[in-house]
Amino acid sequence: MNRDLMRQAQKLQAQFARAQEELEKATVEASAGGGAVVVKMSGQHKLLSVKISPEVINPQEAELLEDLVLTAVNEAIKKVQEMAASRLGPITGGFKVPGLM
Repeated sequence: MNRDLMRQAQKLQAQFARAQEELEKATVEASAGGGAVVVKMSGQHKLLSVKISPEVINPQEAELLEDLVLTAVNEAIKKVQEMAASRLGPITGGFKVPGLM
């Protein structure tokens, strides 16, 4: 019985490690303002790129641009968290692992 439990634990550990590797390689893209600001983020919550449409670069509307960037980044973070939950959830049985989900 103890060996079966150990094998199951090792299997879960291997599945968890594979899922984490997949998340490290995965990216998400999110936008705001109808695509005026587009950000790309890794599955590890690292911001990879920010693209800003030239039409929204107006010194008099800096606050609007700041809000669009903030919105796009927060949306990307949400997408990474959802991706992590969908990939790790089945392995963890829905148990939330701090820092991963």
